Amino acid sequence: MSLISVVKNIGFTEKEARVYLACLETGSSSVAEIARRARINRVTAYDILEKLIKKGAVNFMNQKGQHGKRILLYDATDPAVLASEAKRRAGDFRLALPDFKRLRGDAIHPGIRYFEGLEGIKAIYEDTLGNRTEILNYANSREIRTHWPTYDEEYVAKRVKGKIFLRGIAPLDEHGSWVKSHDRENYREIRLVPGNEFSFTNEINIYDDKVAIISYKDVPLIGMIIESQEIANTQRDIFKMAWEFAGRSAKR
Repeated sequence: MSLISVVKNIGFTEKEARVYLACLETGSSSVAEIARRARINRVTAYDILEKLIKKGAVNFMNQKGQHGKRILLYDATDPAVLASEAKRRAGDFRLALPDFKRLRGDAIHPGIRYFEGLEGIKAIYEDTLGNRTEILNYANSREIRTHWPTYDEEYVAKRVKGKIFLRGIAPLDEHGSWVKSHDRENYREIRLVPGNEFSFTNEINIYDDKVAIISYKDVPLIGMIIESQEIANTQRDIFKMAWEFAGRSAKR
């Protein structure tokens, strides 16, 4: 696939792609040089450069040229920045898929959103911060902090600030014990179950009409959010049984 085709695939027109690549190739250049490299006339080049500036794909600076005359020099935005922005926009679109489906009348089936990598997993946690109910949680206290060392500072602190209470069940090990010891200041209640019987390599969060599932053993990390009132209610009932068991287990 040609570079022009690649650039067009992220939303550029043919001429915009040619001008962007010309800017990338020439570095800081005048509109005349860019127009020559892009094989378009100068007036068209000015128009396209203005559009690319608005898209954040090109920047410019005013520089003194020969005989003291001021000229505009244009430079292309780093392709890595454009790639990151394109990925972010695609992620936003993917997150909105259940809403698009509802608009189309596809709300009969539960909405399922898939996530990948640490940034995707962070997006799942971010989704829990907008809920209206407490969070019911099965988790391995070690796994999330291994993959996301600043989890407590970046997520738990936000949950506490938002006054979103969490009830959780976790394996009884040094990590689970440490987490439970900080329950009061972190607006939660954790019950511990025998770690040799329940390892919880996956995490489940139940909140509002959603169930979020995260797998920490897959590479890259994967997760999903299932949006269904019926599924969420069933999972709440199952959690109630597990919660009672964990309470009895802690008294042994």
